[in-house]
Amino acid sequence: MRALHRLSLLQHTPDTPHQAVRVHQLIQRATRDSLTDDRYCDLARTAADALLAAWPDPERDTTFAQSLRDNTTALTICAEHELYQPDPHDVLYRTGRSLGAAGQAIAARNYFQRLADTTAHHMGPDHLDTLLARRGLATAQGETGDAAGAAAAFYELLTDAVRGQGPDHFSTWTIRNDIAHWRRKAGDAAGAAAVLAELLDDMVRALGREHPQTLTARHNLASARQEAGEMEEAVAECSELLVDRLRELGPDHLATMAARNNLASARGDAGDAEGAVAEFSELLVDRLRVLGQDHPDTLKTRNNLASWRGEAGDAEGAAAAFSELLADRLRVLGQDHPDTLMTRNNLAYWRGEAGDVEGAAAALTELLADMVRVLGRNHPDTLTTRNNLACKRGQTGDAEGAVAALAELLGDRVRVLGYYHPDTLVTLGNLAYWRGVWSDVSSDPTDRRRSNGQRSGKRRSVGEMGADEHE
Repeated sequence: MRALHRLSLLQHTPDTPHQAVRVHQLIQRATRDSLTDDRYCDLARTAADALLAAWPDPERDTTFAQSLRDNTTALTICAEHELYQPDPHDVLYRTGRSLGAAGQAIAARNYFQRLADTTAHHMGPDHLDTLLARRGLATAQGETGDAAGAAAAFYELLTDAVRGQGPDHFSTWTIRNDIAHWRRKAGDAAGAAAVLAELLDDMVRALGREHPQTLTARHNLASARQEAGEMEEAVAECSELLVDRLRELGPDHLATMAARNNLASARGDAGDAEGAVAEFSELLVDRLRVLGQDHPDTLKTRNNLASWRGEAGDAEGAAAAFSELLADRLRVLGQDHPDTLMTRNNLAYWRGEAGDVEGAAAALTELLADMVRVLGRNHPDTLTTRNNLACKRGQTGDAEGAVAALAELLGDRVRVLGYYHPDTLVTLGNLAYWRGVWSDVSSDPTDRRRSNGQRSGKRRSVGEMGADEHE
């Protein structure tokens, strides 16, 4: 490397992060032109292997992740045919998932659309790799905020998967799980639970009740039942699942800790907020020990613990915890990552609950501008911030402004999510409340908003309600 650097054939900077190596495009072209076809293909696939091997999981360094995506794009431009022979290389799919992980949902959707079209051209429309690209496309569509559209896309994909792979193929089961996931996101938790119950029956029949994939299906079914309000069933299933996870995988496995997360959350939703705080506190200790302070799952546990501290009555403690979490998410994920944005939302909310209503309203106003810029005005997370900002405006004394903002939001939520989506009903309840404030100024908006579940719903949007094992 240093010899080539001295000869000006490349730039080698070993003292910089990741020891970047850069080669001028003319030298790249001259090198490629000297290769035989077989050698060209071998080296292209080797370069893709190297990129995949260098790709961290999770992606903590956003600059490095962007560099890996840029290198994959450059490789694809000069060796697209080779990356599809004999099969599409995994780095092509990793790049799309990386875009999604970085919060670039629209870019991920556009990327997977091109990948699906190209894979269908090279491999055929029913090839397993084509289905995988379409799965990435449907997932990215959901991440842009179109949960109902994602569910519809997965139903279409399921028809093709059953025809091409059969009803009991793993990819078919995965798509059925995806359908349930996006039906939950679209507000149909009961429908999602029904889909997962049928899936679980088929997996138990084929694999047994304690197969790792069956355990994942049980995990997701418990989460759907919890969201559908079936609290006793959810707590019982989460408790039983944790016992099986401990026996099969041990206490430090990621799936075991995910089961602990969901059990703690289910108990909290069942009314035991203090118990949830205690369990999340214990889980955080173990995740710090096993995963480290910057792992996404550790950060999610801190998010959940902070939320349940607030639910247990410690609003000031929740605000302080979210302030610390925000600093770490800014450092690890960057300012525009969806989890960072929702942490700002949660921090503002609990600041308001702790008594700083005007500060909360100001923070939410600033946040809303960033959310519209990054996610768009109609993204579900943006809609949540609009709801919270409207309510904080009402708490500062501007009931008329709250009513106007909530009325506008209600129309957007009906259009984007549907009339019976839980978040739409939250806005409907909040609108009714603030209209009533004009005639009853002594009412308490906090209790009404809590009963409607706005805060708890958005806690899960950046938490782990099934997300650990969904993939």
